[in-house]
Amino acid sequence: MRVLLLATAVLLAPVADAQTSPSPDRLKADVVKLVSFGTRHTLSSTTDPKRGIGAARLWFGAELKRIARTCGGCIEVSEIGRSFTNDRAPNGVNIVDVLGIQPGRDPSRVVIVQGHIDSRVTDVMNATADAPGANDDASGVALVLEAARLLAGRKFDATVVYAALSGEEQGLLGAALLAETARARSWTVSAVLNNDIVGNTVGQDGTRVDDRVRVFSEGIRISEDLPTQITRRGNGGEDDGPSRALAKAIDAIAAGIPGGLDVFLDRRPDRFGRGGDHEPFLQLGYPAVRLSVAAENYDQQHQDLRREGARDFGDTVDKMDFPYLAKVTAINVATIARLAAASAAPGEVALRGALGSSTTVFWTPVPNAAGYRVRWRRNDAQDWTDKRDLPAGATEVELTGVIVDDIFAGVSAVSATGEESLVTFGGRPSRQTAPAPLPSQPRSEAGR
Repeated sequence: MRVLLLATAVLLAPVADAQTSPSPDRLKADVVKLVSFGTRHTLSSTTDPKRGIGAARLWFGAELKRIARTCGGCIEVSEIGRSFTNDRAPNGVNIVDVLGIQPGRDPSRVVIVQGHIDSRVTDVMNATADAPGANDDASGVALVLEAARLLAGRKFDATVVYAALSGEEQGLLGAALLAETARARSWTVSAVLNNDIVGNTVGQDGTRVDDRVRVFSEGIRISEDLPTQITRRGNGGEDDGPSRALAKAIDAIAAGIPGGLDVFLDRRPDRFGRGGDHEPFLQLGYPAVRLSVAAENYDQQHQDLRREGARDFGDTVDKMDFPYLAKVTAINVATIARLAAASAAPGEVALRGALGSSTTVFWTPVPNAAGYRVRWRRNDAQDWTDKRDLPAGATEVELTGVIVDDIFAGVSAVSATGEESLVTFGGRPSRQTAPAPLPSQPRSEAGR
């Protein structure tokens, strides 16, 4: 069988080809249009043709349909919805998400890119006041539309879902709806890219930060039960859960974009004490991250439009940086292109080698994978430093002279065109996948 020996440059070539340039002008036009609906509060009108969240959702769906016409109907536009009741919607509200689904060769495996279409002012229950929501989160919705424009017409292995979510400000309701829909439809979710507040570069203290974007990701998974968390602790995998692997992949992809942004890997699920629309996906065990600006301005978030002395409050278009938003969009587009073109990540990776001087890595096979990349690093490093490529059909490899006590290892699947999946972290084998001990293996290993 042919061993895949793919250099880094070859691996990145398909991603680089996907990096057509997002347009700052198109992004601005979309944000201006979303702001023109006055308010997009979740409890605002759903029937007024010009004002409210209903009009905004109709416009977003129409834009997706217009994009679909340019590629012969390659994007299927639909809505999902259900009623929610909570303290921010005490009388109940029908939450509707608008989806553009670009079918891949595998209709059940998806990569999701999303932003939330609703907006608010100081009083989270005020559904009538002007709430422009330019940066929070028309920026994310405009990014989703631009990604659809740039990727429409391409055929990927995975299905791409372009989503405008409702109800974020009322309790992450639209995200919960989409996450539950993913589970009900038995989707295999390879990645969720949640873009929320991705369009400004001047922070609260006036400092301009336009060279990086933050990517938030969980380490220990909220979806894991206590025994699984204990196992992850024993394996040393706190920094290598699926969402952290996704964040690291985004970092590597962004580094290959000329003139792009540095990815600041924020090693917590979200900003301190705050949350976002990726969290319902995390609760169901899906890999999900939040992208957000490097410098937030809190006078421009959740504020009534007003001026107090020299301070200008409100989330308006004039405070945004559209060339910066275009760079964040480019990172999303390149990430979607790679992960949707890649095979699925291996389901489980395990290690063997205690009381020895070599490490054996074994994994569950991935349908349609052209090969596998075994990655490892010293325990005191954060990023993978070493790799070995293996052909399709391989399910294990021995790393001679690599002591398992001192390294972390994982495996990714590689497609026929060179795109690499997320890396699945390796640990002690489960009873379901563990092979029988080798005859030369000390019996005591299984109990240590």
